[in-house]
Amino acid sequence: MGMNKSRWCRATLLLLLSLALRGAAFLQERKNYIVHLRPREATDGSVDGWHRSFLQQAAAGLDSTADEGPQIIYSYSDVFTGFAARLTDEEAEALRATDGCVRLYPEVFLPLATTRSPGFLGLHLGNEGFWSRSGFGRGVVIGILDTGILPSHPSFGDDGLQPPPKGWKGTCEFKSIAGGGCNNKIIGARAFGSAAVNSTAPPVDDAGHGTHTASTAAGNFVENANIRGNADGTASGMAPHAHLSIYKVCTRSRCSIMDIIAGLDAAVKDGVDVLSFSIGAYSGTQFNYDPIAIAAFKATERGIFVSCAAGNAGPEPGTVGNGAPWMLTVAAGTMDRAIRTNVKLGNGEEFHGESLFQPRNNSAADPVPLVYPGADGFDASRDCSVLRGAEVAGKVVLCESRGLSDRVEAGQTVAAYGGVGMIVMNKEAEGYTTFADAHVLPASHVSYESGSKILAYLNSTANGTASIDFKGTIIGSYPSPAVTFFSSRGPSKASPGILKPDITGPGMNILAAWAPSDSHTEFSDGGADLSFFVESGTSMSTPHLSGVAALLKSLHPDWSPAAIKSAMMTTSDAVDRTGLPIKDEQYRHATFYALGAGYVNPALAFDPGLVYDLRADDYIPYLCGLGLGDDGVTEIAHRPVACGGLRAVTEAELNYPSLIVNLLAQPIAVNRTVTNVGKASSVYTAVVDMPKDVSVTVQPPTLRFTALDEKQSFTVTVRWAGQPNVAGAEGNLKWVSDDYIVRSPLVIPAKGE
Repeated sequence: MGMNKSRWCRATLLLLLSLALRGAAFLQERKNYIVHLRPREATDGSVDGWHRSFLQQAAAGLDSTADEGPQIIYSYSDVFTGFAARLTDEEAEALRATDGCVRLYPEVFLPLATTRSPGFLGLHLGNEGFWSRSGFGRGVVIGILDTGILPSHPSFGDDGLQPPPKGWKGTCEFKSIAGGGCNNKIIGARAFGSAAVNSTAPPVDDAGHGTHTASTAAGNFVENANIRGNADGTASGMAPHAHLSIYKVCTRSRCSIMDIIAGLDAAVKDGVDVLSFSIGAYSGTQFNYDPIAIAAFKATERGIFVSCAAGNAGPEPGTVGNGAPWMLTVAAGTMDRAIRTNVKLGNGEEFHGESLFQPRNNSAADPVPLVYPGADGFDASRDCSVLRGAEVAGKVVLCESRGLSDRVEAGQTVAAYGGVGMIVMNKEAEGYTTFADAHVLPASHVSYESGSKILAYLNSTANGTASIDFKGTIIGSYPSPAVTFFSSRGPSKASPGILKPDITGPGMNILAAWAPSDSHTEFSDGGADLSFFVESGTSMSTPHLSGVAALLKSLHPDWSPAAIKSAMMTTSDAVDRTGLPIKDEQYRHATFYALGAGYVNPALAFDPGLVYDLRADDYIPYLCGLGLGDDGVTEIAHRPVACGGLRAVTEAELNYPSLIVNLLAQPIAVNRTVTNVGKASSVYTAVVDMPKDVSVTVQPPTLRFTALDEKQSFTVTVRWAGQPNVAGAEGNLKWVSDDYIVRSPLVIPAKGE
């Protein structure tokens, strides 16, 4: 009996184990994917039904008892051929093998690319100015893909705005939001996926980022905007009378690629004119493997201008993202405003810095001991992430920068251990880029050069002291503008023969509307009373360019996205406010791989004289020339493409407003075509500004126009005048008339770039 019982127990255990294993197989973990399909030949039947047929094929033959089966999350219809779904590993493999399936993209999360700027860019109120003539962007709809919006903010009031344009198809998910909702400013608002938390959550901003970017692009006029007395003035976006449509595709810290494509799909359906995308990107990914580039192509084909952040991975070369030529890729630069601090050492030396926190009761106003935790003998870290109270109590602490973030957290640590002040000093790669942060104690962020001198002083004395004084908002800081250290650099890895980034805009210490959030710990009261805040990043520069694009679209509704891009690029500034070449974060001459064509100048962009235009179809021969093959180009174009039936062109031959020529021993000739959008009767002469070891000829050297919209072509031939220079070369090709200067960067990459 005992033996039979033992056998029965073993058999029962094996049965239970077998059932458990089978149950585990039935309940495989489901993961999110974007499923990319080939364009369908027949268009009968619903898109959703077509998508579901793929899931049915994939599930056929698999165990049907596995939970509720594969689930579609989004059916994309306008910007992407495919859908998003929750799949088991088995279902994903079966779907990959299904005829018509191109590939599956596992869900990835992309980071957010995180008053004075209109005036700095030459936009002033007045009856005769370009800003007024554009109607401040009247009638144009800007779609913002971000963390949502705070609809009750005064920047989103609709004074002076017209109703939504005819044909607008957007929807508003704000239902009974206290103090705000949709109006003639915010004409659409939706939340997607994880950003929506649940299906009924409205697209309210709980991070601040989306509110900031939306108001930068198109915030209405708000007088007396400031941050506790700093950066005071009238705040507005670039296009204050444009409409906004909000697509919440991000949570506080990340953005699902599935939600991003769903937001892009909805924006195109709704009928936006401009898309603003302050989100990180796939850097270096081949375009047919980049869902954002694919979706943006379809938006561009529909006539929608797409403005994207270059990314915050600088200053290393080859870090630029969002690099497809049908997108505007925006770098970040400084302005001439500083929220000034002054550090004074015991030896009398003084150094300028910045801080948004400018306290009346300043515990570091008088000289106090200065200490550096990174010095020998200290049991602490140089960036102040680890401190000991006895080392810093009652002292000003010198902390090394932590890069793009955590400077405020360093001050919180210093304050927690009794420090009375903090000096943040840049690392060498960060150069002269300094942030105006909302610190929790008297603090100053100084450049690498200043920090090195402060450190040298500390090493020269055993009793170093320092004080920090606050000077408030200063206009006219020099040099300005300059490129920030964090702004991502070219060349583009996906297409190195196209200059990226395209252009630079204000992206440093930008004042704009803010949604108070418990994720911001800078203020002891949570900043609940703050309506505006200062942020930095290519996230901030991008909506500046989106707003400028809206102004141009309002003035020139028939211009293509490429024409608008060309107008901004060819009129941009390559020199700063003193007439010297724009500098980078080291105060060296900024290369075009850092700056793009230049720093945006809206007042010139509205009347550029000539434009380099492109239709969506013009990108197809370029894509064939990239070697993507028929399948790769088809995936981007959303329609069958046979490259063998086309004349493929090189990157240099795409009719782009900038030129990259990979010059070796033999001369290279490239063609361009310009369209006259200036004065009907006009004559332009080619002027080339290149180093002496480069020879450039332009044929014909003169362009004569007799009508608007007339097109003329020319050939640029580039050769070395002597021995090839392995360091490469940069310069400009200008078409100059009595009324216009149309400038295009001309870059010969260094060998190996």
